[in-house]
Amino acid sequence: MITAAQLRAARALLGLDQRQLAELAGLSAPTIQRMEASDGLIRGNVDSLMKLTAALDRAGVELIAEGAASQSDGRGVRLKAGDAARALAAEAGAAQEGRP
Repeated sequence: MITAAQLRAARALLGLDQRQLAELAGLSAPTIQRMEASDGLIRGNVDSLMKLTAALDRAGVELIAEGAASQSDGRGVRLKAGDAARALAAEAGAAQEGRP
């Protein structure tokens, strides 16, 4: 499960706008907008949620569940360790800025 706050934070980590994330996930921009406007946990079509979380995972984002091992018990996001995840995040940011 993912919250709207986690989705916004993940998108910010990757430097993507809503349209770019929608393209990565195979969803529409209005779907991403609705998800981000949700209160708390995102509810909706299971297939859309699976596409979204898979796209974030491919892009190098790790979703931290509530109660997971961390300094606090809250939910969160972070970039996965490793050069591939950093490269994907940098590439996504460059695409947003129109750089090759």
